[in-house]
Parts: sequence; structure tokens; C-alpha cells
Amino acid sequence: MVLGSTTDHVSSKISDSDIQYHLNQILASRSFEQADRLKRFLSFVVQETLAGRGDQLKEFILGVEVFDKDSSFDPRNDPIVRVQARRLRSRLERYYANEGQRDAIRIELQKGSYTPVFRQVMLPISRTMVASPLLLRNTIAVIPFEDFSPHHDLEYLCKGISLEIIQALSAVEHIRLIAWPNGSVTQESNHSDAALYVTGSVRKFDDYVRVTAHIIDVASKCYLWTESIDGPINKPLFVQEATAQKVAEKIRRDLANIRGLHSSHYPAENLAAHNLYLQGRYHLNQRTEEGLRKAVEFFEKALVEDSQYFLAYAGLADAYGLLGHYGVLAPAEVWTKTAYNASTAVSLCDSSAEAHTSLAHVRATQDWDWAGSEREFRLAIKLDPRYATAHHWFGISCLAPLGRLEEALQELLVAQALDPISPIIARDVAIIYYYQRDFDAALEQCDHTIGLNPYFSEAYWTLGLIQEQRKDFEEAAAAFQRAIQLSPNSPRMHAGLARIRAMSGGKKEAEEILRRLQEMVTRRYVSPFEFASVYFALGKVERAFEWLQKAVQDRCFELVGIKVDPRFDFLKTDSRFTYIVEQLGLA
Repeated sequence: MVLGSTTDHVSSKISDSDIQYHLNQILASRSFEQADRLKRFLSFVVQETLAGRGDQLKEFILGVEVFDKDSSFDPRNDPIVRVQARRLRSRLERYYANEGQRDAIRIELQKGSYTPVFRQVMLPISRTMVASPLLLRNTIAVIPFEDFSPHHDLEYLCKGISLEIIQALSAVEHIRLIAWPNGSVTQESNHSDAALYVTGSVRKFDDYVRVTAHIIDVASKCYLWTESIDGPINKPLFVQEATAQKVAEKIRRDLANIRGLHSSHYPAENLAAHNLYLQGRYHLNQRTEEGLRKAVEFFEKALVEDSQYFLAYAGLADAYGLLGHYGVLAPAEVWTKTAYNASTAVSLCDSSAEAHTSLAHVRATQDWDWAGSEREFRLAIKLDPRYATAHHWFGISCLAPLGRLEEALQELLVAQALDPISPIIARDVAIIYYYQRDFDAALEQCDHTIGLNPYFSEAYWTLGLIQEQRKDFEEAAAAFQRAIQLSPNSPRMHAGLARIRAMSGGKKEAEEILRRLQEMVTRRYVSPFEFASVYFALGKVERAFEWLQKAVQDRCFELVGIKVDPRFDFLKTDSRFTYIVEQLGLA
């Protein structure tokens, strides 16, 4: 049943309380985690509709009540409500496609209206959905068991069961226990990091107690498992230990089944090599010049320990590739190294998601073999759906260049769910929004990235790109200047500032930065792409195309996004630009 008018939002099928409960689920979800304005928008229109005022939800009211506009607000001149409504529809679709796909209620904001409709849906039982929480986020919260005894005198037993389960689960590998304060299920909105809840109840009959334990999927509120344990009331430790053992066995078994899908064929690891590999990955994930060079050192040390260690070869492929992508080394210096190491990793362990991801990345960013890259990425994800880098690079380095931006966004969001504290994944979510021309969402995501790591220069560079498109040149310049402070030797940061100066009346300063970039060429590699981007901003189109063609000859990484980058929208009808897109295989 679809409900949406101001008079029929209440029915025997969907009550106000059910709608309110579902709204709270959405507002606490990961999909809306960094979208405060959209949460305010959604909450307001739902509450107004439930209050019988849905017919009053017009652009002016929303502008004043939700977006803090004053009485002079004119929707004809300021499209903020329409833009945010578009974003809200998209965010709701994303929520229902992921964490909310098992929700029995849908809130929809149909085009042409700001009054939400509430839909109840029938959901099929899916074995895949039951497995997904353990597959994606192995985080568990143990909620205090409830005392259902007639006199409510078994609280000591309930607390003992919870503590025993926590102790048992702490010994299970590959899970993370979320601390739960003295509380109940109603506190779940403050503990959305947990994928699973373990909870239950205790009942008393004669001289026995029955403990009923549950494992609940947080996202869908579905019971994944339940079992009862009976025991004598005068043996509380027996009851507690038996319950904890049952729960731990269930979770351990499910985790083993999932991990076995992608780890059972891996060769045994040399511990010293593996530790060096992990240190290399840590430095690689910093995405700084120093970090990338250190990553190479650690991966090479790992190979000294074990010359057949496939993960170290995959790490070397990734590190050398990124040294080229970030303009530290010329592409020609890394081509052979990236291709050799990625291919070697796959030949040593064909069941490795990391190896296939490295090879897929090379095929996309170096070979411009988009079909081959997609096959490798999909194989990597099949081998290990929990490997965040596979989803991350599939989205940003393969799907996005092809213009498949919604698919790219979904992959990036999966990567972010798997690795929520990664600044580079968070930054690349912002890049996808930027490619989609959703600059408000890109700005919010960029702020989130800077919150994760205030010293991440790439986040400020991205912030500068976004503010450039918003025509806020002062803020863009400030962002690029901060990026230069954090990475003073990065040509990319200086070129970004030069563009802004050229676009905001500071052509002399832009030309001075160009001169400094030319001097920098004598000391290090500077991508021709950076010169092209500045010359375009200066209006020197012929000169810019000369540099852009040099970038094609160098096979510069920056080119892969050229088809979707808003900076080049004004060139879309230029045959020279079309030719470059064709050379990239992106036409």
C-alpha cells in the first residue's frame, strides 16, 4: 500500500510508530552518516506528513525551516531545495540498495513532490542476506539478557551470561567486540558500528532455567540464529558457560565458512615476511611520497625473507604504480616494475585477491585495458569480497573513467564500509561525487576526509577542485595553499593553485607558478598534465593541448579521469579532446 497524502498516512498496515522507527533506522544508518542536512530534510518532511501537514511542504517552507533561509528566500533564484531533494532521493535509493534492502517499509520522495510516501513491501527469505553481516563487518555487541522470571530475581544470572559470552567471543579470531554500556536494545542508534547483536532472555520453571540466545542482524533486524539452553537453577556457572559456548561456536563456525571461501588455498606464510609486508601496506596507505618510498623498502625486505611471497610482489606493484600516479616518478620508470610484480604475484598465487587487484589496477591505469581490468577486479572481489582495495580501485580506477559513476560510487561505499577509517577511500568517495557534479555531497565527504586525517594533503587538493567548480575561488586557493604546506614538493598542488589564480584574475601569479614548475622539472618528474591544466585555465588552449598530448605519450595517470572531470567539460565538443579520449579507449 502506498501512502502519501496528508490524511491517509495512518493505516492498519503502517502505523505512525512503525514509520517513526523506520525513519530512525535511516537516520542512524551508514548511508546517512555524513549527511546532516539530508537527515534534517528527511526528518522534517516525514514529521510534517505524519502531523497532517504534508500539503504544506513547498519549496519556500523547506528553504526556511530546513535550510535556514530568511523571509526573502526566492526558490526561483535559489535552487537549494530542488538540489537537496535530488540528493535525498539518490541517498534513499542507495540506502535501500544496501543496508536497507531488507527493510519492510520504504520512504520515497517522488519527483515533483516534497511529500514522502510510505510503502510496505514483502521480503523474500535470502540465505545470502543472512550471511552478509559476517561477510562485511565482523563486529559484535553483546546486549544484556532480559530477566523474564516471575519475580525478576535472576538479574545476576543475566549479567553472568553476558560476561561469559564476552569472554568466549574475545577468544574468537577475526571479530571485534563493541563495548555495550548498561542499557538495552533501545540504545542501538548509539552503537551502529556493530553488525551483529547477541542477546536473549532467561525464564524460570520449577528448579530449572531456560536461556534463549539470539544473534540479530543489526541492519535488517532479522534473527540469524536462536537456540535455547536448559539447566538447573542451582548451577548458574554451568548455564552461563553452556550458553556462551553455543554462541561462540556458532559465530566461529560461520566465520570459518566465510573465510574459507577465499583463504583456504593461500600458501603458508613466513611470519617475518608477513610482518614486513604489513608495515609496507601501512606506509603505502599514507599516500605520501615518503610513505610510498618506505613501502617499496618494506616490500623488498619481505622478499629477502621469502622470495616467493606473493603478497610482497603485489605490494611492490601497488607502491610503484602509486609512485607514478602521484607524480613522484615518471610513468616510464614504473611501467616494467608494476607489470612484472603484479604478474609475478598472480603466477605465485592465482587465488589471491590482492594479486588480481594489483594486476587489474595495472591494466586500467597503465595499459588502458578497461575490459581486462574489469575482469580482474571482478575475479578479485569474488576471491575476497572483504578486500577493501579491490572495491576501492575497481570504482575509482576502472568504473569511474568509463563514466559508470553510480556503479563506481557503490563500489567506493562498500570499500568505505570495509575500511571506514581510510582517508584515501574517503577522499575518493568525494572524487566520485565531484565527477557526478554533486558538489555539495563532495564537499561534505571532503570535510569528513579531513576529519579522519587533517594532514592529508590530497584531501585539501580535492577540496580545492570542488570549490573551483563552486566558483568559490578564495576558498579554493586556501585549500590549495594548505595542500602545498603539507606537500611542498608536489607539482599537483602548485598546479591547482595556479589554475585558481588564472581563473580569478591573477594571471601573473599563475604564470609565475608555471615558471617554478618548469624549474622543478630539472629536479624531478612533473606530469605534462599539470602544465596542460594550467594553460587551459589561462585560456592558452593550443599550448594546453600540446601538453595534454605529451601526457598521453607519457601515459600519465591523471588522464584516466579526463572523460568525467568537470574541469574539461568546456572541451567536450573539441575534436582534439575527443581524439585524446579515443586514445585512452574511453570513447
